[in-house]
Amino acid sequence: MRFNAKDLALLAKRPSGCFDKEGKLKICRVVGDEKLIEPRERWCRLKGNLLFLMKNKKNFYNRIAACAVTVILLNAQMSSEASEVVILERCWVVEFRSKTDVSIILKFQSGEPDLYLEAASKPDCEAWAVALGEANSEGLRNKIQQLQRLIMEIKEERAADEARQFLPSSQVDSLREPQFTSIQRIANEPKLEFSLACKGLVAATRDRKLNTFIQVSVVHPAEHILTRYSSTEIVEGTRDPLFLTGVTFPPEYPIYEETKIKLTVYDVKDKSQGTVRTSVLPDHKEPRADVGRSFLGYTTFRVGDLVKSKEQQLTLTLRTSDGGKTVGTIEVNLVKMGEFEDGEMDHITTDAQDQKCALVHECTAPEGLSGKDNLPSLNAVLKNPICKLYRFPTSDNKWMRIREQMAETTLSFHVPKELINLHIKEDMRRNQELKDLGELAPHWDNMRKSVIAHCDQMLSMYQDTLAELGKHTGSSFKSSCSKGEKTLEFIPINLHLQRMHVHSPRLKDALYDVITVGAPAAHFQGFKNGGLRKLLSKFEAERRNTGYQCIYYSPENTAKAKEVLSNINHLQPLISSHADLLLNSASQHSPDSLKNSLKMLSEKTELFVHAFKDQLVRSALLALYTARPGCVLKKPAVPRNSAEEGGDLKHQDHPSQIKRQDSIPHHSEYDEEEWDRVWANVGKSLNCVIAMVDRLLEKDNSSKIKEGESDPSAADCKVLHAGGDWYEQLYPLVITLKDCMGEVVTRAKQSMAFVLLQELACGLPQCLMLTLRRDIVFSQALAGLVCGFIIKLHTSLHDQGFLQQLHTVGLLVQYEGLLSTYSEEAGMLEDMAVGISDLQKVMFKVIEAKSEDFLPIITGRREHYVIEVQLPAKMFELLPQEIKEGKLLRMYPVLFNVGINEQQTLAERFGDTTLQENINQENLELLKEYYNLFTEKMPPDCLPHFQEQNDLKGLLENLHQNIQAKRRKNVEIMWLAATICRKLNGVRFTCCKSAKDRTSMSVTLEQCSILRDEHQLHKDFFIRALDCMRRRQQRQNRWTRVHCSICHTILLFFLRAGHCLRSLGP
Repeated sequence: MRFNAKDLALLAKRPSGCFDKEGKLKICRVVGDEKLIEPRERWCRLKGNLLFLMKNKKNFYNRIAACAVTVILLNAQMSSEASEVVILERCWVVEFRSKTDVSIILKFQSGEPDLYLEAASKPDCEAWAVALGEANSEGLRNKIQQLQRLIMEIKEERAADEARQFLPSSQVDSLREPQFTSIQRIANEPKLEFSLACKGLVAATRDRKLNTFIQVSVVHPAEHILTRYSSTEIVEGTRDPLFLTGVTFPPEYPIYEETKIKLTVYDVKDKSQGTVRTSVLPDHKEPRADVGRSFLGYTTFRVGDLVKSKEQQLTLTLRTSDGGKTVGTIEVNLVKMGEFEDGEMDHITTDAQDQKCALVHECTAPEGLSGKDNLPSLNAVLKNPICKLYRFPTSDNKWMRIREQMAETTLSFHVPKELINLHIKEDMRRNQELKDLGELAPHWDNMRKSVIAHCDQMLSMYQDTLAELGKHTGSSFKSSCSKGEKTLEFIPINLHLQRMHVHSPRLKDALYDVITVGAPAAHFQGFKNGGLRKLLSKFEAERRNTGYQCIYYSPENTAKAKEVLSNINHLQPLISSHADLLLNSASQHSPDSLKNSLKMLSEKTELFVHAFKDQLVRSALLALYTARPGCVLKKPAVPRNSAEEGGDLKHQDHPSQIKRQDSIPHHSEYDEEEWDRVWANVGKSLNCVIAMVDRLLEKDNSSKIKEGESDPSAADCKVLHAGGDWYEQLYPLVITLKDCMGEVVTRAKQSMAFVLLQELACGLPQCLMLTLRRDIVFSQALAGLVCGFIIKLHTSLHDQGFLQQLHTVGLLVQYEGLLSTYSEEAGMLEDMAVGISDLQKVMFKVIEAKSEDFLPIITGRREHYVIEVQLPAKMFELLPQEIKEGKLLRMYPVLFNVGINEQQTLAERFGDTTLQENINQENLELLKEYYNLFTEKMPPDCLPHFQEQNDLKGLLENLHQNIQAKRRKNVEIMWLAATICRKLNGVRFTCCKSAKDRTSMSVTLEQCSILRDEHQLHKDFFIRALDCMRRRQQRQNRWTRVHCSICHTILLFFLRAGHCLRSLGP
C-alpha cells in the first residue's frame, strides 16, 4: 500500500493530548493459538483508525504494518519513533470475558497473523477493547446511526408527552390505574399473529430497486415506551415486497387492544449486510441489519383496530418522519393458524418469485410454548421458546402457514443431577461392599486399600460436581463456549427442541420435531488419546495381560457381578417385607391375605434363588476363599444333583461338572458343597413355609365346616385362638427363611464384590477415569433421549398405532451425526458412538403423576436405568392398559454419521474414514433388526397414509447400498436414515460439534424438504423458504444459524443434498 512515512512519523511524535488513547501494552503476533514470539512491551498510541506501536518513548524501529501489507522503511536515517503502525480497518476485536484475563486479540480479515495485546489490568483491557472497536469507519457509522435512532425516539416521546398535556385530568388519572381490554384467543395459542406486505414504495432514485425489511415496535399503553419487538426478513429487488416472515405474540405477552404497533420500513443499501457477507464477523458479534440502511417511512395502528376489523386486514399509509410525504402503503393481515386466507396468490407470484430472502429477525417469548401441546407436564420440561411465523405458497397457489418454535429444556440440568446422585449412591454401596469383604491376605488387602482410596477420590469429585450444579442459576442449557468447563461436563451442549407446525390448505395439520444437541463427548478431558471407543478397546487388551497381580474377569462377567449385587439389594428387602406381611396375615387369621402374601413371597424368593444360579458365584467364592489368610481347603465330595435340593425351587438344574476360568486358581481341596447347601437351604425353608400354610388353611377349612354346623359363637372363639396358633407355627419357619437368605446374601455379596475388586485393581487409575468419561458422555446422551421421549409421547397420545408400537416393539431413536473423522472430532465421534450405544440399557415407564411436579424420575444403576415419566391423570387415561400397568418400554438408538466440513475433506484425502464406515455399518444392522421386529409384531396398516409413498424395505436397501458404496460426503445416508426414522414413528436427533452451524443448516434443509415433499411447497419458493429459515438468533449463546457463505464446503454439501432430495421427491 502507499503511505507518507514522514507524515506518519510526525503524527507519532505529537504530544499526548492529541491522541484518543495511549498506554503500555504487551504485544506479539499470533497464528492460531500459538504466539510467534514472546509478548514485548510497547507504548501504544491510538489516533483515529491508526494504532502506533512504540518500543519505548525514545528509541524505535522503522516498520509500518497495515492490515494485509507490511512495508519496511528503507530510509534508515529517518528519525521516526514509530516501531509499527496498524490501520484498524477490516478487522475486529476479540475480548476474553473471564474475570482474570487481561488480553485482547485483533483479528484481520485479510488473514494476516492476529495481534495479541495484553493490558496491565482488567479495566485497562476493557477500555482498550472499546477504544479499538470504535476506531474504524464502521464504528463511526454505528455511532452516527445510534445518534439518529436516539433523536427519533426522543421526538416520539416528546410527541406523546405533548399529547398527554391536552388530555382532561380524569383521563390522565385513569392512565395511572390502567384497565386494558384483553385479546380473546384460543387457550395456549399466540395472542396475536399477523403478516405484512408493502405496495408502491418510493425510492430515493427512480432506477434503484429497493431491499426492504420492516422493523416492528410495540408502544405499551401503560408506559408509552417504544420497545423493539422483531423484524421481518430482507426482501430484495422490488418496490412491492411480500414478507414471508410474520409477527407472533405468544400467550404470556402483555398485549391489549389499546396497544399500539409501530411499523418502520427500511431500505438496506449494503445488501451484503443481509445476504452474502463480504466481511467476516467474530463469533461473539451479531450481524446488524441496521448497518448501511436508510429510513423510508413508518406507520402505527392499534391492535384493537386489527382484531375488530371485518376483513381482519388493515391497509396503512407509510409516511416520512416529518409526517408529510407518503412513501407507499403497508398491508397488515391478521393470521389464525386454523383458518385460510381468502383467494389465491396469483397476484403476487410474478413479482415475488424474483425476491430473495436475506435475513430473518425473530421474536422471543416468555415461558410456555404456544400450541395445542402447551400442557403443564410439557411446560415443566420446555421453557424460553423462540417463535416465528411464516407463510409460503403451495404448488396450487394457495398459502400454507408454518409456525416454527425452538425451546430450551429443563432436562439439560435435571437429568445429569439425578444421574450423578445415582452414581454417588452406587459408588458408596460399592465402597462399603469392598470394606465388608472381611480379612484378606496382605497382597489382596493392600490392593483393596489402594482401590478404596482411588474410589473415594472419584466419589468426592462426583459430590463436588453435584454441589456445583446445584448452585447453577440462569439459563437452562449449556452454550457451546462452556463445553470445556469442568463443572458443566455432565451437561449436554445446546440441547433444544426444534418444532415445525404446518397448516396446509388440503392436508391435515402436522408437527415435525427434531432434537438438536451437541455431540455427547468429554470435552474437558480432551481427545489427545482418542475417544471412548478406542480407549475401552485398548484398556480391555491391557487388562488381559495384568499377570499374577489380580484375576482377570471378562467385561461380561463383571457386568453380571454388578447385576447380581443389584438383584440382591433389590430383592432382599422385598422378601423380608413379604415375609412380615405373611406373619401379619397369620396373626389376623385372614386366609385370603395369607394366600396372597405367600404367593408374592414365593415369586420373589424364586427370583432370589435364580440370581445365584450362575457359575460365576461359585468361581468367585473359590477365588475369595484362596485370598483369605491361612485358608484350609477340603477335598470336595461328588457334587449332588441340585434337583434333590429343592431347586426351581423344585426344578433347579445345576451342571454336575464345574467349569472355572483359566486364570482363577484351582484348589482340589476346596469344599464346593458348602455353597450348595447354603444356597439350597433357602429353597428348602420356603418349601417348609408353603407346606405349613397349606396345612393351616386345610385345617381351617375343615374346622369351620364342623364348628359352623354345631355352634357359630364357638366357631368365632376358635378362630381367635387359631389366629395365635397360625402366627406361632409360621414364625420360626419365616425366621429360618430369613436367616438362610441372610447367609446366602453375605457370601454372594462378598464374592461379587471380590470380582469388582479385580476389575478395579487391574486398571487403576485408568479404569475409574474411563468410568468417569463414560458417565459424562452417557449423561449428555440420556438428557437428550429423555427430552425426545417426553416430547414424542405428548404429541402422539391420541395415536393408538404409535402407542401400540411403543409397548409392543419399542421406540426407534435415530441420531444424525455431522462430525468429521479428523483430529479431535474423531475422538468426539468415538465418545458419541459409545454414549448412544449405552442408551440401549435404558428403559422407560409411564406413571400417573401424584403431584404438580412432572419432572421424570430416574432409578437404577450403571448397567440398567429406568426412567419414570409422569403424566397428569387425564393424559394417563389415554394410554393402553399395558403401559398403564407399568410395562417397561425399550429404546432402539441408532447413529449414522457423515462428516461434511473441510476437516472431513482432509480425512478423506489424507486420513482415515474407517471409523465412520464401521459405525454406519453397525447401526444399519441395528436398524434392520428393529425393522424386522416391527414387521413381525405390528399390523401392516399402522403407518400414517402420507408416509406410504416409499417402501420401507426399499429405503433400507438403498441405505445399505449407500453405506457400502463408501462415497465421499455421501449425504444421502443422512436423508435416507431420517426418512426411515419418520416412517417408523421414531425420534430424530441432529448433532454436530456444538449443535450450531452444521446442525442448523441440516435441520432447515430437512424442514424445507418436508414442506416440498409432504405439503406441496411451490418449487420456485424452495430456496427463498430455505433462506428465511436460515438466520442468526438474536439471543446471545442461543442456537446460531448462519448463511451458506460462511463455509464454502457446507454450501457445496447442501447443494449436493438438495440435488439428492429432489431425486427422492415424489
